[in-house]
Order: sequence, then C-alpha cells, then structure tokens
Amino acid sequence: MGDTEPEKFEKSEKFEKFEYKILGPLEVVRDGRPVVVRAAKQRALLASLLVDANRVVPVDTLIARLWDEPPDGARNTLQNYVLRARRTLGGSARGPIRTCAQGYAIDVPEDALDLHRFDALVDAARAAETARTAERASALLGEALALWRGEPLSDVPSERLRQEVVPALNERRLSALELRTDADFRLGRHADVLPRLRELTAAHPLQERFWAQRMLALYRAGRQGEALDCYSTVRALLLDELGVDPGAELWRLHQQILTADPALAAPAPPDSPHGPRTEGNLPAETTTFVGREAMLRKTRKLLDGARLVTLTGPGGVGKTRLALRTAAEASWAYPHGAWLADLAPLTDPGLLDRVVADALGIPDQSLRPGTEVLVEHLRERRLLLVLDNCEHVAEAAAHLLGTLLCAAPGLRVLATSRQGLRVPGEYLLPVPPLAVPTDRGEPPTLERSEAVRLLADRAEACAPHFRITARNQEAVGRLCRRLDGIPLAIELAAVRLGTLSAQEILERLDDRFRLLSDTGAARTGRRHQRTLRGVVDWSHDLCDERERRLWAGVSVFSGGFDLAAAEAVCPGEDGPREDVVDVPREDVVDVLAALAHKSVLTVDTTGSRARYRMLETLRQYGQGRLGELGREVPLRRRHCAYYGDMAARAAARWCGPDEVAWLSRLRLETPNLRAALDFSVSGEGDAAAGLAIAANLTRTRYWFFSSSLGEGRLWLTRALDLAPEAPVPLRVGGLALAAWIALCQGDRPAAERFLAGAVRLGEGATDGETLGVLAYMEGAFAFLAHGDAAAVALLARARDRFRAAGLVGDAHMASMLWAMAAAFLGEREQALTAGREYVTEAAAHGAGWAHSWGLWGMGLAELRHGDPHRAVGLFRDSLRRQRGIGDRWGPVWGVETMAWAATATGDHAHAARLFGAAARLLRTTGVALGGLKPLHDAHVLAERLVREALGEGAYASAFAEGAGSREPVRLALGGR
Repeated sequence: MGDTEPEKFEKSEKFEKFEYKILGPLEVVRDGRPVVVRAAKQRALLASLLVDANRVVPVDTLIARLWDEPPDGARNTLQNYVLRARRTLGGSARGPIRTCAQGYAIDVPEDALDLHRFDALVDAARAAETARTAERASALLGEALALWRGEPLSDVPSERLRQEVVPALNERRLSALELRTDADFRLGRHADVLPRLRELTAAHPLQERFWAQRMLALYRAGRQGEALDCYSTVRALLLDELGVDPGAELWRLHQQILTADPALAAPAPPDSPHGPRTEGNLPAETTTFVGREAMLRKTRKLLDGARLVTLTGPGGVGKTRLALRTAAEASWAYPHGAWLADLAPLTDPGLLDRVVADALGIPDQSLRPGTEVLVEHLRERRLLLVLDNCEHVAEAAAHLLGTLLCAAPGLRVLATSRQGLRVPGEYLLPVPPLAVPTDRGEPPTLERSEAVRLLADRAEACAPHFRITARNQEAVGRLCRRLDGIPLAIELAAVRLGTLSAQEILERLDDRFRLLSDTGAARTGRRHQRTLRGVVDWSHDLCDERERRLWAGVSVFSGGFDLAAAEAVCPGEDGPREDVVDVPREDVVDVLAALAHKSVLTVDTTGSRARYRMLETLRQYGQGRLGELGREVPLRRRHCAYYGDMAARAAARWCGPDEVAWLSRLRLETPNLRAALDFSVSGEGDAAAGLAIAANLTRTRYWFFSSSLGEGRLWLTRALDLAPEAPVPLRVGGLALAAWIALCQGDRPAAERFLAGAVRLGEGATDGETLGVLAYMEGAFAFLAHGDAAAVALLARARDRFRAAGLVGDAHMASMLWAMAAAFLGEREQALTAGREYVTEAAAHGAGWAHSWGLWGMGLAELRHGDPHRAVGLFRDSLRRQRGIGDRWGPVWGVETMAWAATATGDHAHAARLFGAAARLLRTTGVALGGLKPLHDAHVLAERLVREALGEGAYASAFAEGAGSREPVRLALGGR
C-alpha cells in the first residue's frame, strides 16, 4: 500500500488543475468545475493568500486581513480556517495551500490566477509598444481588461483588503485603460475611444489624465468646442472638490487647443517610420531608410553576441543612421529600452558620464562620481545604449564603457566612431559606402544599387520631375560611382537634380575631383574623406553669400536651435568687413529655409517651435569656415550672451504660469547651455557671464528639475574660481547657491565653506538681493543642518527682502522653506497658517511646479499638526502633478513623506512598502537624508514605529517589496 501511494499522488497532481479569479467576486475552479466557497472567513483567507500568491503571507498579516479586532486565540482559529479551506478546495492530499515557518502560502501555477494573466498581458502590451506595434498592444490590453468582472474581491468581507489591496488593483486597471487609449490614439481611433473616455471621466471625475485624453480625442475628432467645454467642467470639479486648479498637463493642453497647436495633430500610422516611441529616447526617422539590408542583419547578429559593437568609417558614410535603425529594430529585445547619447555637442570629456546619465534620464543629486551613478543605474537593467559620435572623446568613452560593461551584464552598446575605441571585447564593424552600380550600367544592376536608390529617393523630395531613364541611367551610375557611394555626398548632390541633369552635375564635380587619384585599397578611407570634402565644398560654393555666412554662423549651436536663437546670434557683424555679406535679421528665416532645402539643415516642425539641426560633418565644416572668417570668437560670445539672457529671463519669470514651460525649454537647450558655460570658462570667454548663467539656472531649480545637482555645483565653482573680479552681488549669490546645492547633497562641510565665503564677501552689503540671499542661506542652515527654530524667522525675513527687491521666484523659494521649517519646528497654528499661505501663494501665481510643492508643503503641515488622512491626499496630488511635468526631484520627497503619512494613519504594511520605494529613489538619486536633520529625524521616527508595529520579519518583507517596485511613484499613488 505504501509503495503505491506516491504513484497515486503523482497522478492526482498531474491531472488536477486549479483556476482562481479575484478581479471581481472571488471564484475558484478545479478541473473545470466551480468550487463553492460559502464561508465568509474562508473567502477572506483565500483572497488574502491569492493577492500574494506564491509568496509566504505572515500569520500576523492574515489575522489583520481576517479580523478588524482579532479574537483571543486568533492564531489557533486561523489554523482551523486553513484546514477548512484545504478541505473545501479538495483535490490532492497536499493541496495548493502550504504551511511555512512564518505563515502560509498558496501555490498558483502560471496563468492560473487572473491577476497574473492580467499583469503578463499588460507587460506584453508594453513590450509591443516598445516595438512600435500599437495594434498588438491595443489587442493585448483589450484581452487584459476583459479579465475584469467588476470590483475586485467584491464579495470578500475584509476591510483591510478593501483598504490595502483593492485600490491598488483598481489603479492597475486604470493604468491599463490609460495605456490602451494611448495605443488606440496611435492607431488613429480618436472617435472610437470617446465612449470609453466618457465613462471613465464620469466614474473618476478627478482623474485629470482621463480628462486630458478625452479632450485630445475630441479635438482630433474635429470637436474643438466640446474639448474646451471638458476643460471648463473638470476645472469646476477640481475647484469644488479640492479647491485647486487643473494641473500642468491639462492647462497646457487647454492652451494648445485654444491655439490649434500643430503638435496636437494625430501621429502617423504605427507602421510609418514617423511613429512615436514610448520606451527609450530614440528619435523618429524623418526620411526613408534606403538599402543597408545586409548591414542591418549583420549588425543585429553581432549585437546578439557582442557586448560592444562599434560602427566605424569616415564622416558622412551613414554610421549614425545605421546605428539608429538597428537600435529601433532591436529595441523589443531590451526590456529597459534603447537609448541614444549623442556626444557630438560635448566639448569637455570630463562631462561624458553626465551627458550619458542625462540621456538615460537618470536622476542624481549626489556627490557620487558620474560613473558610479551610471553603474548603479545599469547594474540590474537590460538595455541598449547607442553612443554616437565618439571620435573626439574616444579615450574617455573607452574608459567609461570599460567600466560599465564590466559592472552591468545586461548592457549592450552600439557605438559610432571614426576609429575603434580599443575596449576589451569590442567588435569593430566598418561601415562601407552604399553599393554602386557597375561601370557597365545595365538596368538590372542599376536598380539593385543602394546608391542609386538613395539618389532617386532623395531627389523625389526636391526634384519631383526627375526620373531615371534609359537616356540618363549611365550618367546616374557614373555620378554614384564618382561620389563613392557616400550617403551624405549623394544626398547633397540629389538636391541639385531639380535644376541640373545628372550629366551636368558630373561635369561640375570634375574640377573638384581632379586631385582624387588615390585608388589603392590602402587609401580608400582617405579617398572617401576627400570625396566628401569635395562634395561639401561644391555644395558650399553653390550657396549664395548669405547662405554660406549663415551655414558658418549656425555651426556655433550645439544640439539644435530655433529661429529666435538664429536671429539673435547670427546676424550682424562685430566690426566692419567689406568682404562678407551680412544676413539681415528679417532674412534669417528665408536663408534657413534655403539651407534646409539644400539638405544642409534638417528641420523638425512637430513641436511648438521649429527646431533646426545640422549633421555633425556639416557642422564641423561650418565651424572651419567660421574660423576662416575670423568670426568664431565673436559668435561664441553672442551665443553665450543669448543663452545667458535666456537663463536670466527664466529666473525672472520663475514662480509664474510659464515656469514649467521654461523648465522644459531649458532642458531642451541643455547642449547649448553647456556650450555657453564651457566657452565662458575658456580663455576667450567671460567667466562672470558663466557664473551668471549657472546662478540663474540654479535659481530656476533647473539642476533640481533635471536631476543634475552635481553639474550645477561644478559650473558654479569653476566660474567662481575664474571670476574673482565679478560684481559682489553675483559672487555672493554664486557662493550661496553653491552652499545650497552642497547642503541638499548632504555635503555639510563644503556647504559651510561656501556660506562662510558668501558671508565674508557680503559684509556691509546694502542691496536687497544680497541681504535676501544671506538671510535665506542662514535660515536654510538653521533649519536643515541644525533643526533650529530660529530658522522660521530668518526665512520669513529672507522672503520679505526678496519681495522688496522684486525677486518673485526667490521670494517663493524662501516661502517654501519657511513653510517647511514652520511645519517641522513651529507650533500648530503657525505651521498650518504657513502651509495655507504657501499653497495659496503658489496657486495665485499659476505656477505648476511651485503649486505641486505648495500642495506638498500643506500636506507636511497637515501631517505634523492636522489631519494625516488629508495629508495623504495632498501628497498624492502633489506627486501626480510632479510626475505629469517630469519633475525628477520632487517625487523623492513625495514618496518619503507618503511613507510618514501611512505610518501616521496606521497603514503600517503600506508604510513599509513605501519606505522601500523611497529607499530605492533615495539610492538612485543619491540624496543623503543624514545631512538634512529634520527630515532625517522624521524618517527615523516613522520607520521605528512601523518596525515595532509589524515586527522585523513582516517589515523586511514589505520593505523589500517596495524596494523592488519598478515604479516607486506609481506604488505611492496606489499601484504596485
């Protein structure tokens, strides 16, 4: 008998199949037949195990979920319920419920729980979006949402599950609905989603994201008036229910609808090369990708096996385009996306790690070296990094990649460079020119030629009447051979087919190429470079004088520019020059259009401002011409002055309705701001101008918003060292701002040194700005470094001085710190009054970023002196707004304070998860709580209370769950 029992058990296990459903009323199915679970406590027990399926649920957690007030002997009673549940489920002798050392677990096979299937389908949909297959993403999300049968666990009598689990499940459903609507938008189904969005806005009237989607759907369906009516409706709802105005996303969308912003136009179909991406930051293609099929396959195959593939070749051969197309096609294989870091604008190799971190969107506020930050971010991720234009920083790039590839096993790198990087394990793949037709020029050979296909494709845009015929096919073939199949040379030549025949272009190129007699294989690379130089020279000569001048002028920009920048920097002449024709300001737009028509510039008109860019090869050519004209230094000075004025205007308009737009604009202009700062600290620049730029960017909280505090401190200190004769108010402000950044980084010794320098320098000052700055920093130190109640009065004095000097943004930052100090160090009435005054001030200014912090400050006051439940709502609203505007600094503090609020409301398990999520954000950003005394003390107290309430085991388990969350902010907002 004993010998046959195991065999019977194996057969039972083999054929027994359970299914569980919790996305609605609880349902259990065994072998295709429903299992009736009548007892309320059994349903609560099964639900409690299923929401944490395949994980041990501690006994204390189960007891808390089964009883609001546990009876005496609850552990024994729980054991009894487990026994009954096993009998109810029946099946094998062992059954799916296991007894473990710390509690119980239910074993759920893959796909047996509807929640697991839902999550898997949503993950697959996200992967489909990454691969730009919106049709599949929409279908997968539809399948996922069909698993929902109503309110989750609606027949389960557990108040704890209703409070802890059900909101999180509903948040996941709403997130899936939001994703499906986005996918349907990409498919052009704007009218089809309107019924769904009407239901969602009715069921969730305070969810601003659904209102935004509804407004966009109406607008794209041609119903602009109804879209504007929606804004009025949601604005009234938010004012009545929460006493707040719509957030930045809704406000901005409202403005775009009012002005019929072209950016709101429906995107191209998903199978178009212009289709949008949702993972990584690869740019959309703006022209068709021609040929290179074999090279694409080879590059993809190499990436499958090699950690680093470097595409090499001369300028203009198409390395960047091949890398970007390869990355786009391979991106589906990388769960954490494909990312582009363009190194062309980089002039200082010492900033390489920061440029790469910025491209990856890594938030870091710490003192850690940039390489360490990158290692921390990449260590457990699987992503593809495209490192473009490495040749001028090859040594620094090799050192960085050597470190990253060793530390991050899931990292793949596709680099482009004119030479190899010499990194161990690097695979070099030379990129050849496009295949050209044979010198016999037979039609079949001509049609198969990649070079001819590219010529015909590019000519179609600028010379629509051009066709390859029997009469011109020989000349076309010779032209492509003469251009050595170099894509950039072919594109520049194709522009001329609108006014010249292929034969005429050949004749005009002959003079350029008479010296190109190198035909040996060893000289192939040199010949290609000389060929390209000849074509670029020829294209330059065919431009008129104004076009040549502007070509040289706009080469001073890094990472692109808009019309206003070109009009400000390029016209005019520093001193008379009879040999150079000027470009009047009013003609700049026409000359830019001419350069774009000649393929010297590319232009992107999808945003609110047209943005121009120049291929790096052509930009370097323009810089050479600029030097020959003797205009490089004067134009760099004007470039520096223009972006200095931009930073100053952003600082002056800080804490106003345009502050989020300014932050976004400054982030877009990061390469130009870096170039201006770099020039200002060079021998020919003005270090005082650089100090002003760095100071104004700090005053706008640009470094905080962009998570680049270390870079801000670097520029401030570098400029301070080189500008000892700068005006006293500017130096005092620079030192004080450096102290502020150091304090936020937790570097108290450096902060004290900077502040001491500012105080010494500001002795005897009488101007309101200097006095305000010193009072602000003294108050900040008293508050954050010492936890001294005197900080409240100091910060109030700083606010008054800033206001008297007309510095609205600085006064608001003083108000922010004043309200925080009052919440931590003041009495109840003072704290609540300060919180209300602060949030009212931010709302009155219509400042999106400031308003999000105002809500956070009011939440802090409520948490410490008022209603912790109200604090939760305020923190959550603040987090939503900050996530909506792309703030990388605020969510660090939002998640942390949400953990404090959960502690105060007795939601200890959720608090532990939030502490884990906050720890992940703090670690990722490098924020050091230890240097910020009041915040550190509050953290320690709340954490101790949660540990005592849960016990070390349960706390550690919940903390680990939060720390492992892929989206800490979403967890704080109610997701998982």
